Amino acid sequence: MMAAMRSSDEHGMGGGAAAVADGMPAGPRGKAMLVIVLGLILAVLDSSIVNLALPAIARELQSSSAHTLWVVNAYQLASLVLLLPLAALGERLGYRRVYLVGMAVFIAASLGAMLADSLATLIAARTFQGVGAAGIMSVNAAMVRLIYPRAMLGRGMAINSLVVATSSLAGPSVAAAILSVADWPWLFAVNLPLGLFTWWLGRKSLPVNPLRNTAHEAISPLDVLLNILMFALLFLGGEQIGASVGAHPGGAGHAAASALPSGWWLLGAGLLVAVFYIRRQSGKTAPLFPVDLLRIPVFALSMCGSVSAFCAQMLAYLALPFLLLESRGLSPMEAGLLITAWPLATMVTAPIAGRLIGKYPDGLLGGIGMAMFACGLWLLAAMPEATAGWDMVWRMALAGSGFALYQSPNNHTIVTSAPLARSGAASGMLGSARLTGQTLGAVVLGTIFTVAGSPGGHAETLALAIAGCFAALAGVFSSLRVGRAATAGHGG
Repeated sequence: MMAAMRSSDEHGMGGGAAAVADGMPAGPRGKAMLVIVLGLILAVLDSSIVNLALPAIARELQSSSAHTLWVVNAYQLASLVLLLPLAALGERLGYRRVYLVGMAVFIAASLGAMLADSLATLIAARTFQGVGAAGIMSVNAAMVRLIYPRAMLGRGMAINSLVVATSSLAGPSVAAAILSVADWPWLFAVNLPLGLFTWWLGRKSLPVNPLRNTAHEAISPLDVLLNILMFALLFLGGEQIGASVGAHPGGAGHAAASALPSGWWLLGAGLLVAVFYIRRQSGKTAPLFPVDLLRIPVFALSMCGSVSAFCAQMLAYLALPFLLLESRGLSPMEAGLLITAWPLATMVTAPIAGRLIGKYPDGLLGGIGMAMFACGLWLLAAMPEATAGWDMVWRMALAGSGFALYQSPNNHTIVTSAPLARSGAASGMLGSARLTGQTLGAVVLGTIFTVAGSPGGHAETLALAIAGCFAALAGVFSSLRVGRAATAGHGG
């Protein structure tokens, strides 16, 4: 892969826009940002677009439901374990090269998934899709930092946050639209024209790194292996606990209890690997796992807040369907329409948050956002049995608005508090924090259902209340940043 990235510039990919000291001019900036947006849509959408098609895939490829779940898991796992290694590669070879090669791998893997005639082939293709998505997502925030002038970077981060938030929720809707007129291979076929256009436009529009960590030590294969092992064990442990809850809606508490021992063993093994891996990283100049950035107080507080916020979000996303369908007796259509208020509020608030960045401290905006998010979650937990639809909608809208007001300023702080030469590591940590928080949310929900019993009202209400506590914790982390100058990134 590294050789492919080196040769890419030698055969025409080196003709991208040159990065200027403080962003790109308006015209080229718009084209470059279009590439970033389209790449994010492809990478994030494909993490959930297959979910609705899993029963059809299982029937056609004659596989069990448990094995078919790996069509989803393979993509997510490959993305998670390679985010930081590919971000480090971007710092050494150029973010643009990693992005374009990642997009090329994603396109080729989409073709393979479309043509797959067995479950093993489809899972292999989805794994390579995840590798390509990691290449796209590992450097996208670092690319945004090169594209936008410093004074406008908040708007760029707001666009990034909005695209990630809406794409992650839009997967089932897009899948439903495609599956209503075509078979499941078309879920991957639609990636081909959009991916090819994005790759073509990216060759012409994306800026070239002004700085690269070529003077730092080479990436150690052992570090890459430890990074993969750590995140894989943590993901698999969390997925096993969370999946046992979702797969048994009638008796989730018992199912989670039966899965907990092996799930916790995997999580424990992941934590042991993490201790050894992170200690090994502490003495390096540009470590693969960026412990150097975590020594920056503002960066560390922002990362802790991000993990807590995404944990709260995942807890709520998993608990709300159980609450509305099992406890309140709503139909899937009614529940879906009510939950839609959440992403709609996020879409409305994210651009406003982007314009507020720079006018008010990021920590203050994030603290207010998480206070709104926590209040929305607690109000959802406190809903009486006979709650009208409109009364649920405004509570979900409050939660969605609060999360949007937090995410863009927080991501802005994470990216700008890192030195310019370490933008790739900061970019990789954005995706790692999101996926780590979501995994933690699944683990917490599995534990809640084990302790509180099967879904039916009490367990879901408790989950929403605890989600509000995680949101409040993220607000505390954000508020602690007020008064701390995030100047590390300005020195390059």
